[in-house]
Amino acid sequence: MRTLVDVLTDLGLAASGPLLVGDPRPGALASPLAVADCAVASVAACLAAAADLAHDRTGRRPDLTLDTEHVAAAVRGEVWLRDADGRGIDGFAPLSRLWPAGDGWMRTHANYPWHRAALLSSLGVADGPDAEVRARVADVVADRPAREVERAAYAAGGLAVAARTRAQWLADGEEDPAGTAPLVTMTPLGRATGPLPGPGRLPASGVRVLDLTRVIAGPVGTRMLGALGADVLRVDDPRRPELALHAVDGVIGKASATLDVGTEAGRRTLHRLLDRADVLVTGYRPGALRRLGLDPDQVADRHPGTSVVTLSAWGTTGTWGARHGFDSLVQVATGIGWATSPDGDRPGALPCQLLDHATGYLVAAGALAALGRRARTGDATHVSVSLTRTARWLLDQGSDPDGPSAGDDPERRADAYRIPLGDGWSGISPPGRLDGRSLSWPHLPPAYGQAPARWS
Repeated sequence: MRTLVDVLTDLGLAASGPLLVGDPRPGALASPLAVADCAVASVAACLAAAADLAHDRTGRRPDLTLDTEHVAAAVRGEVWLRDADGRGIDGFAPLSRLWPAGDGWMRTHANYPWHRAALLSSLGVADGPDAEVRARVADVVADRPAREVERAAYAAGGLAVAARTRAQWLADGEEDPAGTAPLVTMTPLGRATGPLPGPGRLPASGVRVLDLTRVIAGPVGTRMLGALGADVLRVDDPRRPELALHAVDGVIGKASATLDVGTEAGRRTLHRLLDRADVLVTGYRPGALRRLGLDPDQVADRHPGTSVVTLSAWGTTGTWGARHGFDSLVQVATGIGWATSPDGDRPGALPCQLLDHATGYLVAAGALAALGRRARTGDATHVSVSLTRTARWLLDQGSDPDGPSAGDDPERRADAYRIPLGDGWSGISPPGRLDGRSLSWPHLPPAYGQAPARWS
């Protein structure tokens, strides 16, 4: 599986991946692009890194099995989340959508209230009832070039991108037009002052992971680390509470706390947590956490031995590296929208938020590989991934117009992997089996912001 080899090479792993069962290209992930291949490869790489870590800690590598239909359900996990009445939660707000602009198409993202306010401010549109605001935004955008709206929105702190072809993105947006950057970058980050905690039943047992991520990609990665044994603590800003969907889906598999790092006491608590953390995972714009002493070089100086995983939307350099971003925006900006267009007149979309989910499993794989390095050499590692680099990986596989067709009743198929989450909620279990034993989620039911800001 060439896509898996790509990832294992970047992670520095020579091990083979898990035994795959099921259709290698599930119909639920049907697309003209290699969505199924990349989804399966990202999860398989995570399991391979977990098995290598287990070997480094115990001398034994567990047997791995991965059901591809389970992967197809997992990478749409937020879609299949259900409350006690069997209802899901819509993941997109009314102003998070495609719009026809004066010279093409564009996509906006306004799920969070502060992003909605910034977008409307950039367009000179007053807030009000959704239907009225949507109509006014449509009129304004239709009269302007897409890139003009893009520049104005980002200047105001909002999120909007013009729809580009892949060639257009490589010309003016891609941080690495030559395509030389690894899918997962692994950089040495100094020496640890002590060994990892002793091993346990699962590959990451006893390892502490401090999770400073939101929405989908980062939480997917950190909850998978939880399923593989890690003690994961997610910390959020109480002044910017999570949306209803992610307040459940984003805290599965971990303890969730809030901490006001705008105060001196909050910052002291955060660094006390880092004193005992083995891995820090961040999902903020490059440089945004420097004021808190959380950039990788600062962590290496103050908390030696802690590996750092940095997740970004647009990479780390140039104008784009300083911008916020989400999966839906990256799809449209990098050319995926046009590559999946059903008619050539309007950008299409992937059958799941693959950039989020695949990058999330790469977060977990990178963290596990970093822990393996520490177990072998005593060295910490900086792991870097981005949604745009994952988008390039997907596009590099080429298109296949004759790929798999959409499967019948995808929800029925997903229900085969549904488990109770507590408090009446249900969702998809973690994909993968180790030595024939299915993985499971700790910290159920999910409880957003209810845990104390300390290690269990």
